[in-house]
Amino acid sequence: MENCLFCIIVKGEVPSEKVYEDDKVLAFKDINPATPIHVLVIPKKHYENVLDVKEEDKEIIADIFQAINKIAEKLGVEKDGFRIISNCGKDAGQEVMHLHFHFLAGGKMGPKII
Repeated sequence: MENCLFCIIVKGEVPSEKVYEDDKVLAFKDINPATPIHVLVIPKKHYENVLDVKEEDKEIIADIFQAINKIAEKLGVEKDGFRIISNCGKDAGQEVMHLHFHFLAGGKMGPKII
C-alpha cells in the first residue's frame, strides 16, 4: 500500500531498528515504547488488520507467531514472559492500518491490558 508507514518501512525507505526479519515477517523497535522492550511484529505483505487475513493467507499468522517465538528467545524473555497485543480498528486504538502485533516485555505487567 502506497501511503502505509509500515509498508514504507518494509521497503527500507524509512529507517527502523530491526529486531528480526525473514522473507515474510519484519520486527522492529517501537519508537514510542510502552514497556522496556516494545517491538512491532508485522507481515511484509499489507493486511489492514486481522480481519483482512483471508483463508488463502492464513499461514501468515503462523509465520508471525513463529517469528514471535524467535524474538522472545533472542531477547531473553521466553522464561519471564511477554505480552502480545494486536489492535483491530480505530475504536481499539489501531493507529497504523497495517496488521501488527505489539511484543511487550522487560518488566512485570499487571493483569489488565490498559
